[in-house]
Amino acid sequence: MNFINRVAPELRAGLHELAVFQLPEDLMKARLDAAPVVQVSDDVEIENVYIRGVHGDELQLRIYTPAHTETAEKPALLWIHGGGMILGRPEGDDRLCADFAIRAGCIVVSPNYRLAPEHPYPAGLEDCYTTLEWISSEAEARKIDRSRIAVGGASAGGGLAAGLALLTRDRQGPKLCFQMPLYPMLDHRNVTPSSYEITHPSVWNRAHNVAAWEMYLGQDLKVNVPVYASPNLAADLADLPPAYVCVGELDLFRDEIMDYVARLARAGVQVEFHLYPGCYHASEHVVPEAESSQRIRNEYIERLTQALKSD
Repeated sequence: MNFINRVAPELRAGLHELAVFQLPEDLMKARLDAAPVVQVSDDVEIENVYIRGVHGDELQLRIYTPAHTETAEKPALLWIHGGGMILGRPEGDDRLCADFAIRAGCIVVSPNYRLAPEHPYPAGLEDCYTTLEWISSEAEARKIDRSRIAVGGASAGGGLAAGLALLTRDRQGPKLCFQMPLYPMLDHRNVTPSSYEITHPSVWNRAHNVAAWEMYLGQDLKVNVPVYASPNLAADLADLPPAYVCVGELDLFRDEIMDYVARLARAGVQVEFHLYPGCYHASEHVVPEAESSQRIRNEYIERLTQALKSD
């Protein structure tokens, strides 16, 4: 059965709306095809804060704060946008981050991390770690509960979230109470069956992924790739925060994610995993009105809400 016939019928039309591009040739064009500006609820206040990054560079943080809430301490979510480590901006997730803030009652902080190939690993991950340190340091000023800081992201952002959970554990940095890597980009090796299986030109496919990893790792990381760059390499997954992970059945990341989830469980990490039949990479954003898309989105927002509740 070919790819199209395996896609859930309600999601097939969305494939025709996705731009077809080649990497690295069309990278700049893909960056210019930014997500449209969306109207965000008045129940969320959005601001941009600029802080000093690792090398003294300016780092933009986009912050979403629930409006009209009590002054009690709130949980925080460090949300990392997707884009294969080479595309994207926080503004592309405005509506999603607003929904997180409203429904989970949390402050959401999303960094405009540096992108490859101009800034290969570890630039983007270090920007995320700097953001985590900033959230912890600003806890009193912004009434954030340090015991309820979570990290999440989708696709490349999910891979960065998984890498950040490993990094802050090993650096003994700010403690995370929860991690939510959604259909994460976890393994630079591209050797799983699903990484060969998904080649359809409209979705994030093998050719895109191979090119993106080459740009992200750069010239200096042909061998000895760090586990923080490619989290599926990590042998030690103990002492990581509880996790929620999901992926579509027709996502090229499917098999590397299922392997990672199984190893999290074997390491004693509490993990909830969902595999969605007939769904391709990020399909809930491509066809948001579909029943499966609403279910996917509602489930991960609800799981975040439960994880961030105070005892």
